[in-house]
Amino acid sequence: MFRIEAEVDKGRRDLLRSRLRDSNTTASPILAALRGTPDERESPLHVWALDAAGDLAGGLVGHTWTAWLHVTYLWVDTVHRGTGLGSRLLAEAERIAATDRACTSARLETWDFQAPGFYRKHGYEVVCVIPDYPPGITEYTLTKRLR
Repeated sequence: MFRIEAEVDKGRRDLLRSRLRDSNTTASPILAALRGTPDERESPLHVWALDAAGDLAGGLVGHTWTAWLHVTYLWVDTVHRGTGLGSRLLAEAERIAATDRACTSARLETWDFQAPGFYRKHGYEVVCVIPDYPPGITEYTLTKRLR
């Protein structure tokens, strides 16, 4: 007999995460080998573009984990779009990930109205398409080999 509850519980969430991590580590020799190494944790990677007044013109927020760069956000202010700024931000994040953090691959998610064409132009390949996520929009997951 079980009692099923649907409520936000941070303590249980943390316990569940810990138990899942332990189960995954037991099941995967690769994840077990990461335990206790610097690659075990995500490391933030942020790249900012400031205009002449010091205002935010664009930026990239992501993190590296193991040998991967994960781009979470890439945004360029409307007035600076088409100037190559987004390309410069992405290239700098990829450079830092590959050179300073030994990353060999990158991944990201984008929606159909955002930038799948931009990322393809920069060597990313679509590896997953989720239609209607959210309804009426298609989400893409793209990856790229950095070396």
